[in-house]
Amino acid sequence: MTREKLSTILGNEIRNLNPGYFALVMATGIVSIATYLLDMRPIAWALFWINVGSYAILWILTIIRLVRFFPQFTADLTNHMRGPGHFTIIAGTCVLGSQLVLLTSNATAAVVLWVLGILLWIVLIYTFFTAVTVAETKPSLGKGINGAWLITTVSTQSVSVLGTLVASNFSDWQQQWALFFALGMYLLGGMMYILIMALIFYRFTFFTMAPEELTPPYWINMGAVAITTLAGALLILNASQFAFLQDILPFLKGFTVFFWAAGTWWIPLLFILGAWLHLYKRFTLRYSPQYWGMVFPLGMYTTSTFQLARAIELPFLLVIPGFFVYIAIIAWLLTFIGLIYTIGKVIRLAFV
Repeated sequence: MTREKLSTILGNEIRNLNPGYFALVMATGIVSIATYLLDMRPIAWALFWINVGSYAILWILTIIRLVRFFPQFTADLTNHMRGPGHFTIIAGTCVLGSQLVLLTSNATAAVVLWVLGILLWIVLIYTFFTAVTVAETKPSLGKGINGAWLITTVSTQSVSVLGTLVASNFSDWQQQWALFFALGMYLLGGMMYILIMALIFYRFTFFTMAPEELTPPYWINMGAVAITTLAGALLILNASQFAFLQDILPFLKGFTVFFWAAGTWWIPLLFILGAWLHLYKRFTLRYSPQYWGMVFPLGMYTTSTFQLARAIELPFLLVIPGFFVYIAIIAWLLTFIGLIYTIGKVIRLAFV
């Protein structure tokens, strides 16, 4: 192996880095939180440290890509298909912040990540939507939209979730501001889901779906409403800290259950479509960074249902996260094994 060969291989990997790779952080973080809430503490802590390392590595690779391959980075960010993947940076940042609050009580670091998440949200969301709006050449709906567009909702709700979790660390007026901001992001994320989901559902039912087009990010159809449920449930649980939240509590409860029901409806259909894809169509199952976009919704549905059961005081709902967490853990483990195997192939290639 020569230094030049290693440099070339690493350069190619970084240049072609999937914009949505921060879904690894999203998925690992939420499965960690789910296991923590369900008293599986050793698993939760192991996933926490894996997530810290993954977040740091992905930021290093992203910064290198931004500096060395800026044209490729901007081309991806302004692309209808690949652009929404960048929103996983926002969601990954805020999910890690939520881990810090729940597992370590490190409010200072969590607030820093919340502020970073807000700044990233402003820059990435407005850059992407401005670019796709003013673009002179645009793809058709069937070619231009996929489940990754719903990461718009996921990233928005992740800011709301972390904002609610860190609000208690501020003074009274700052706490009210943080909770009101979290409420605004919750409602905005819900609006984004309804708008984008209408287009995706139209694409599902009135356009031909080739097997290769039914990609794992379509699980975000469920994951986006699951994190919306979590954002609403946390606002309900913290309503006593802000009089305005108490005033609209019936609305919050009804709207949050509405989103939970929508997410629950998606689960059987997504499993059926997965069976159609891999069993009937015999589409090859191989590792892709996109599979983290499937693990995340499983962990998020577990966490959101647990918090919803607490928020609306319906303990019978706790049966669901009690078994769903194992599905999330197995999905995370299989995907992580695929990641390690893929990294191993790249390393072997470098030493051949």
